[in-house]
Amino acid sequence: MRRALPLALVVLGFMAPTAMAATTLNVIPHGQWEPGVSWGTSPGVLPAETQAQMYDRLTPLFRDVTDAQLIPSADGTGFYKSAALVDENDPSLITAENIAGTAPGAGAVSARIKRDAYGVPHIYSDTDAGVIFAAGYVVATDRNLLLDQARANGVAGLVDIPGVPAIQLVLGLYTYKPTKKVIDEATALQTKSIEAQGAPGRQLLSDIDVYLAGINLWYSQNRPTAPRFTRSDIYALNAIKSQFLGQGGGEEVANATFLDAARSKLGATRGNEAYEDLRGRYDPETATTATRKFPFETRVSVTKPRGMVRIVNGSFRSTAPKLPASTRAAAARAATDDHPYGPPQLASNILIASGRASATGSPLFVGGPQIGFNYPGLTLEMDLHGPNIHVRGATSAPFPGYMLIGRGADYAWTLTSADGDIIDTYAETLCGGSRTHYRYKGKCRAMESVDAGTITKGAKSVHVKFRRTVHGPVYGYAKARGTGKEVALSTRRSSYGQETVDQLFFQQMTYGRVHSANDFIRAAYKTPQTFNSFYASTNEAAFVTSGRLPLRPKGVNPDLPVSGEGKYEWKGYLPNSAHPQVINPSSGYIVNWNNKPAKDFPASDSRWNEQSLQRQQLLTGELARQPKQTLATVLAAANAAATEDVRIVELWPTLKKMLDRGKAPNAATKQVVDALQAWHDAGGSRRDADHDGRIDSPGAEILDTAWKGLTDAALCDRLGTALCKQLEGRNARFDQPPGGQYGGWHQYMWKDLRAMLGQKVAGAYHLRYCGDGSVKSCSKELWAALDSARKRLAAQQGPDPTAWRAPEAKEQITFAPLPLISMQYTNKPTGIHQVMQFGP
Repeated sequence: MRRALPLALVVLGFMAPTAMAATTLNVIPHGQWEPGVSWGTSPGVLPAETQAQMYDRLTPLFRDVTDAQLIPSADGTGFYKSAALVDENDPSLITAENIAGTAPGAGAVSARIKRDAYGVPHIYSDTDAGVIFAAGYVVATDRNLLLDQARANGVAGLVDIPGVPAIQLVLGLYTYKPTKKVIDEATALQTKSIEAQGAPGRQLLSDIDVYLAGINLWYSQNRPTAPRFTRSDIYALNAIKSQFLGQGGGEEVANATFLDAARSKLGATRGNEAYEDLRGRYDPETATTATRKFPFETRVSVTKPRGMVRIVNGSFRSTAPKLPASTRAAAARAATDDHPYGPPQLASNILIASGRASATGSPLFVGGPQIGFNYPGLTLEMDLHGPNIHVRGATSAPFPGYMLIGRGADYAWTLTSADGDIIDTYAETLCGGSRTHYRYKGKCRAMESVDAGTITKGAKSVHVKFRRTVHGPVYGYAKARGTGKEVALSTRRSSYGQETVDQLFFQQMTYGRVHSANDFIRAAYKTPQTFNSFYASTNEAAFVTSGRLPLRPKGVNPDLPVSGEGKYEWKGYLPNSAHPQVINPSSGYIVNWNNKPAKDFPASDSRWNEQSLQRQQLLTGELARQPKQTLATVLAAANAAATEDVRIVELWPTLKKMLDRGKAPNAATKQVVDALQAWHDAGGSRRDADHDGRIDSPGAEILDTAWKGLTDAALCDRLGTALCKQLEGRNARFDQPPGGQYGGWHQYMWKDLRAMLGQKVAGAYHLRYCGDGSVKSCSKELWAALDSARKRLAAQQGPDPTAWRAPEAKEQITFAPLPLISMQYTNKPTGIHQVMQFGP
């Protein structure tokens, strides 16, 4: 740091007077602009792909990150750019634009917009309203394609159209025309929920109106015939964010059908035990971000839960609309996975070394959100300056001039998805001889019929209608075990109608109302959505898990469908103080990779992959290589873990011990094991450091080829083929790169194999799985899986295992819906990646 810091100070010398000396860097791989923006061809503006190239440039370095990578790049040839709060007269600002207009409640507003070589807008105004107004103008300038595509599609998220995630409509380039009734109803509900927040809510509505004035100014200048943007559009944009990143749960039917299948295959007792083992609602060995316990509905019964309605395996029928073209696959998945929402983004991570672990005594902060590789991107960068506003970072169209993730004068913050359990499924008892009438609190009621409008792609359209009960949308029907009668399945979401209330958190951050870790935690409490939020300043590091988490009646199992007749309604919400949180942890570290936030805090029903072996251990393992951290070593830990294969780094030592309990079938297969051991010893990276188009280690090709056979041996002797296939729908065999390695059967194998080897295991499984519980059979079948893979690879690439290579192209990262560049596989955040230290 001593060599890099003076350079950083030179670059940051133009910071706002309130800021301290700091190292503040970021990169946003999709860049600032979309095709066709007016300023994109200005002299000195770097190409759109520049930041993607910077992001990709760090990957091959693995652990070899030094202070040299912490020098901010002014010309795009480095790894990160400066994230300074820039003075209006800074010579790095190369374009200038003055805007003015009027906004409801604010009167005349004006601002100066200046851009740097990366196209980042630096906004200056004499009033805070002017800043908010200019932010709207910039969003329209830089993301009008996204605004045009998303403003109506987001309504699908406001009303929870079954099986139609709003983000898929956006990225699939669908056109959704909601009915006026649906828009009016959703708008009224959003406005009412915001007004209920008192003065902050009134300010939010005022800021939305000012922000809209900025958006509409750009449209009046550039697309005068386009419909004006309204509050309804901002609400819809917030629904996309909420559904995409801020909710969890809702997979009770899929869980129930797996439980029914397990009971049918293994008998009631063992079926219950297998479900509990594989579900992993509470695994005491799971990596947690906080070490303190935060008990919350930790242990619940599978054998006799109160109010549970058992669902017959295979009986579920989805009511999701069958959309034309690409989302037909999504509708089909909803019909088989029983999940009415899109897949969550679970590859965000954060590493904070607090003062206790930092060589300088100040927190070190490296991390950001994973929101996919999209071009145009869902986020964009801004540097905002007004009387009370001095922040820089990533924001997005739903945010009315507020900063989503970024930094203030002497602090930074970020988020990861928590996937908290805020959605439950109710099994509605049908009555009146109809599928559209249900019993609630002793009365037979008619379901509401919702005409949601029309979804179009190309020349094909689908008119969308669905039913709704007092709990929420009906997304399917199934048969109840025991009665054989059909039930309707509806979902209740605790954040419904409050999607835009989430903005109160970011209002606090943007207006500079957060001055301490405690302030930050109180600000995060304001969101009903389920996020992990992280903060670092000159002397504090903090984290808190937010979300409007329902309290169920005692004895109800939140994993499984519950009777909707009215006896098992929610009893309120988890108090703020009971949410996982920590300030300046005694361990010295705050590390999260979408893992469990705290001990005794259960995984939501949509998370079957919160088992004892977590990819978060890759981050903590890398950090453990240093007794004290610098910013460079924390970044090195993040970069190394981003290309490591969790199976070889974490599972392999245990898998090798089980192999050692048996005998290699031949010398050639022993060479395969030697190659895997060498890969483990070298760090287990999947990178292509020499850029020859092949993953450097032969171990990646070996393990990928052998994985199905290894996992068959590990679980399928006990479960059988059909149940194993159904398990893949709950927790895939492996979230294969370019996926995020979040889940996989390596998690089951680690706990099961250790128990079979006689090792001490906390929360050991009820059953033994590998080789149907026999160590001898287990070892033999694992060897056989490796031998089978050897034969296939030898036939394809020759007999020498050290020469086998997987093509790097098969896991390259590409951008969509428009192409940008292709990048090497890395599991790093994309919405913005921040590298920051404040203080000395």
